[in-house]
Amino acid sequence: MWLLAAATVLGAIPRSAATARTEASRSPGLRSPSAIRCSISVTNSLADNAGIPLMYQIVTTNVPEQSEPPESVRVRRVPERASYDAASVNAVLDDGLVAHVGTIRDGSPVVIPMFYVRDGDTLLLHGAPAAGAIRRGKGMEVCVSVTHVDGLVLARSAFHHSMNYRSVVVIGTAEYVTDPAEKEAALERFVEALVPGRQADLRPNTKKEIDGTGVLRLSLATSSAKYRDGGPIDDDEDYELPIWAGVVPVRTVIGAPIDDDRILPGVEVPANVTALVD
Repeated sequence: MWLLAAATVLGAIPRSAATARTEASRSPGLRSPSAIRCSISVTNSLADNAGIPLMYQIVTTNVPEQSEPPESVRVRRVPERASYDAASVNAVLDDGLVAHVGTIRDGSPVVIPMFYVRDGDTLLLHGAPAAGAIRRGKGMEVCVSVTHVDGLVLARSAFHHSMNYRSVVVIGTAEYVTDPAEKEAALERFVEALVPGRQADLRPNTKKEIDGTGVLRLSLATSSAKYRDGGPIDDDEDYELPIWAGVVPVRTVIGAPIDDDRILPGVEVPANVTALVD
């Protein structure tokens, strides 16, 4: 019922009367042409989906045959909502800032929210060198998840309520970045993820600041994306009930900048900051 397990963005598979219940939850809305391969025979071709609007700047290409995903990230619950290609995973990651990172502490799992940014085919995780997640993650296998909630799906029964979401799960061995130049480059990458062009407005990083930054690097080779979009899927007999059903969209909004109390007179909000405002 609550399908926030492991991830995603995609799926340009057309609705069909012969389509299974879970497949029917798709809508023509949030779509990318690099959609998943579908095991349902009537919808295993994406040839009719040309011209679907793109989201997240994904380039229109023919869908390649995907190799079997690693077992550690294979989506087992509603697998037709999953995708394992880089474009799908990257689109979800690039739309977020906070990841939940799972490590092991004294034999028990611990999940901590961390600032992240994608850097090509790797994920960079930011923290203090003394932070537990950074210390525990060095050279160890970690699990990272990112989820965006796009809508509340309200059905005619409690059981069929759900959420529209995009999410990613990444599993791999985290490498601790020790080279000062690489750490400084990572710092700049984090700043640019917050505000594009911001680094050029700042003073240079000091050695103390670079030494005081912990960065874990994780390959995206073992990752999966999963998504849900569209309206509720009720039992056939429930459609005769006089109960409102539908989707309440959810989105993150960036508000107007608020000046720091100690900002110098005459210093204006830069254009790259005001450009963020919705």
